[in-house]
Amino acid sequence: MLLSSFLLKVPVVNPDSLPKEAGKLKEITDSIAVAPEKLQENIMNFDWWNSVMSKLVDVGVSFGLNLLTAIIVFMVGRYIVIKVHNLLRTIMLSRNVDRSLTTFLLSLFKITFFFILAIIVISILGIETTSFLAIFASAGIAIGMAFSGTLQNFAGGVLILLLKPYKVGDYIEFDQFKGFVKEIQIFHTIITTYNNESIIIPNGGLSTGTINNYSREKFRRVEWRVTVAYGSDVDVARRVILNLLEADDRILKPGTEDANSSNNDNNSKLPSEGEIKKMPWYKRLFYIHKKRREQIVEWRDEKKQEIENKLPKVDFTPYVALEKLDDSALVLVVRAWCIFGDYWGVLYDINEAVYKQLPANGVEFPFPQLDVHIKESS
Repeated sequence: MLLSSFLLKVPVVNPDSLPKEAGKLKEITDSIAVAPEKLQENIMNFDWWNSVMSKLVDVGVSFGLNLLTAIIVFMVGRYIVIKVHNLLRTIMLSRNVDRSLTTFLLSLFKITFFFILAIIVISILGIETTSFLAIFASAGIAIGMAFSGTLQNFAGGVLILLLKPYKVGDYIEFDQFKGFVKEIQIFHTIITTYNNESIIIPNGGLSTGTINNYSREKFRRVEWRVTVAYGSDVDVARRVILNLLEADDRILKPGTEDANSSNNDNNSKLPSEGEIKKMPWYKRLFYIHKKRREQIVEWRDEKKQEIENKLPKVDFTPYVALEKLDDSALVLVVRAWCIFGDYWGVLYDINEAVYKQLPANGVEFPFPQLDVHIKESS
């Protein structure tokens, strides 16, 4: 039964179709067969593809390592820049550096070091940075040439804020301008005159020019020139003027010169031990040992006293003397000392008092006069 069913499934081959089937089989074998040249070419192509894949893998691994290194360097560098930025900010604030200068310097520091960090990261990634640096250098030269005056004013503003030749509220004189300093900006300084005029002066000239800071010293000498007529009693005039100076409470009296030695004392009080323990570690570095702090204070006082000993001694005794014999008058020079803020009031009030008191005591003021002698002809 099984054999009969198998025989029924076997196809019956027609003898006439055998050549046709043989041709099909030959075509199949010909299509499968590969020539030696083609086989060699296929092998070479396979080696090229293998080398390409190997190079791609090497490049990928190298780039991945460089990328990982760049990320680590960026994170570590960013952490260091931020920490140093915060440390500098704390130091500047504790040293009472001007706020505008502090903000500018901290911003400049952060921008500069983040730019350097970016260049380092780019170079780690394998990107050529020479062209970037050349572009930035050429751009910096062009900008510097275009804004040379502005950059000079900027540098002058930084120097003024650092060295503090004057501060807000001081009365200064620069060139033909006089006034109180209202505001110190990065590029300009604004002063206000007694006429309430605002004058804006570039910082470049202020940082390199001559400035007369009237407010830097606490005391100021007032000086008058009083002319009296020939024949007047100089001793009476001297006594009247000295009495006027003695009666004015704004005139400094002899014996108070020692106060002048502490008028520019800007030394801050050293913190106590408890305050030092509460400080962050980077502040405690400056106040580690009490003995060292005492030595610093002692050394500072010695240097200050040494400088003061070399300065001219100030004598607050009012002074009146006959300065010169002019053509039509005797010229008396009067000198006295007062606090800077009382200068103009003392100057004008004593002027008026002298004008009233001298004639009342028999001392006359001269008028310009010319003696003409006529020679008679014979």
